[in-house]
Amino acid sequence: MGRYVARRLLQMIPVFVGATFIIFMMMYALPGDPIAALWGERAPDPAQMAQMKKELGLDLPIMQQYWNYLIGVFQGDFGVQIASRRPVMDVIGDALPATLRLTLMAFVFTAVVGIAMGLIAGLRAGKKTDSGVLFVTLLLISVPSFVLGYLVQTYFGVKLGWITPSVQDSENWGELLLPAMVLAALSLAYVARLTRTSVAENKRSDYMRTARAKGLTQRRAVSVHLMRNSMIPVVTFLGVDLGNLMTGAIVTEGIFNVNGIGRAVFRALNTREGSTVVGIVTFMIVVYLVVSLLVDLLYAVLDPRIRYA
Repeated sequence: MGRYVARRLLQMIPVFVGATFIIFMMMYALPGDPIAALWGERAPDPAQMAQMKKELGLDLPIMQQYWNYLIGVFQGDFGVQIASRRPVMDVIGDALPATLRLTLMAFVFTAVVGIAMGLIAGLRAGKKTDSGVLFVTLLLISVPSFVLGYLVQTYFGVKLGWITPSVQDSENWGELLLPAMVLAALSLAYVARLTRTSVAENKRSDYMRTARAKGLTQRRAVSVHLMRNSMIPVVTFLGVDLGNLMTGAIVTEGIFNVNGIGRAVFRALNTREGSTVVGIVTFMIVVYLVVSLLVDLLYAVLDPRIRYA
């Protein structure tokens, strides 16, 4: 196990460097000057611009800038926000709680409702219930998240008045419920379909026939044997999807006015704050890689046949 973890950590290094290099170069290639943007519509002062670029290291060659950034990240420094001169980690610290609340609610909703729908459909494969679940999940997959968000916001918030169209307090779990359901809709559909397929396939396996022949009740055979083996691909998807939910929150937070990381990225893109965007994306890459490692380690818990060399 120790050797496997060490090997995975080493494999993460090129992935991390490659991903951060791409996002760093993409922000560098965007048109406009983040320093000149501080002056707005006024003409910038060349001397002050040169001084600020020197202080922030923006006058160095691009590869030198990236190397300095990479060294800083390994020391816990994710850069500095150009306009406020605040460390990007402080910006992340302010916005992260709201995004974590939103992501956690969406993740729980995805796991609980998605697995339940998939289990019911898998146990009743080929029947009306199965067809209903497949139709609903196909509908959720076909509708983009931003379209679903605006539809829900307009219908339930503006037309019916059941909810406030925009989140007023990002610390209020109740106000985040609807944005979390919108954020979870696509993942829920995939989890339900994945669970349904896995359950329907494992239901016909030899170990399930053996369990029934030994006299186990249907409930015990499903809960102890069928669910455990059927959850392996679902757990893999949920682990990877946790990172997708955090990145997908950028759109949902924008629609429902949630003051989280997604909104911080959106504001940074509008103001050409490349250092803020790169710092936040780097943080999310780290989260994504750590979650992927934890999911891999869970394999052996779910399936004892899996061993790590």
